[in-house]
Amino acid sequence: MVYRKYRPSDCEKIAELFYQTVHSVNQKDYTPEQLDAWATGQVDLVQWNRTLSDHYTVVAEEDGAILGFGDIAEDGYLDRLYVHKDHQGQGIATALCDRLERSVGAQSIATYASITARPFFEKRGYQTVKPNQVERNGVRLTNYLMKKDF
Repeated sequence: MVYRKYRPSDCEKIAELFYQTVHSVNQKDYTPEQLDAWATGQVDLVQWNRTLSDHYTVVAEEDGAILGFGDIAEDGYLDRLYVHKDHQGQGIATALCDRLERSVGAQSIATYASITARPFFEKRGYQTVKPNQVERNGVRLTNYLMKKDF
């Protein structure tokens, strides 16, 4: 397994990984309607590339296949953290998150964690600040604002 910085050529593969992961891993906590609203399969690749390039973004790669990715802003906002549906529970998210957390000099890190991801972040010492409702394409989804102080 290689962990490396994001390259713009990764964007399309990352968007596909995001879609597949949301629709498989998160199906135990969200309805099909919520999954479709969250991950439509039609991300704005230009916008994604812009934010992934602006943030510190790490990609987990093995034999040329992207198995996970995560990105964090300089202010400590951890935006995305996703691992391929076939590679859950192998420590990839932990390794990505370790790198992301070390990359910023912020006094704390905040993220909006899905119902599914909340236990992962709790094990890493994140505290739930509050439940959050987000609306995507007219559909409401629950997530949690979580924070970890250093």
